[in-house]
Amino acid sequence: MTSNAKQGENSVPHPEVPGRPCSAAAALQLVGERWALLAIREIFYGNQRFDQIVRNTGAPRDRLAARLRALEEAGVVERRPYSERPLRFEYHLTEAGRDLAPVMHALLTWGDRWAVDTPPVAFRHRGGPGSEHDAEHDLDLKSTCRTCGEEAGSGGLTIDVRAPGWDRSGPIEGA
Repeated sequence: MTSNAKQGENSVPHPEVPGRPCSAAAALQLVGERWALLAIREIFYGNQRFDQIVRNTGAPRDRLAARLRALEEAGVVERRPYSERPLRFEYHLTEAGRDLAPVMHALLTWGDRWAVDTPPVAFRHRGGPGSEHDAEHDLDLKSTCRTCGEEAGSGGLTIDVRAPGWDRSGPIEGA
């Protein structure tokens, strides 16, 4: 694993992944296992103690403990003591963990549409001071380009492969 130089002290290790150099593959190496994502979900929901996370994920205790250790080593969660006798810890999301919020929302949105009959959870949103949407309403996210401010849809996207020796179809022969 290599380290993320942009994050400095809060670095997240970069896993080595086989095949095409890909940020999605590297992210999945860190957080892409079922129990890891469900643990992150529970921490987002405010359930930070191990017993709560076990109960709400249904994960085997030993497997969940291993996933939480891996997430801690990856810089996604941090442990904070909440009891000294006996010594017990809570799990909190780091900046890297909090940055998974749109990923978790996207998975839940996709699951609501394609994996369940009735969505079991809804995120609610209230606009800030001066907003024309000050009444609470269901959250409906969209992707907006920060450069031009337009909504980003698949029709306006192209792929610029920047990994040396690769193009869209795969490895470049002789490179």
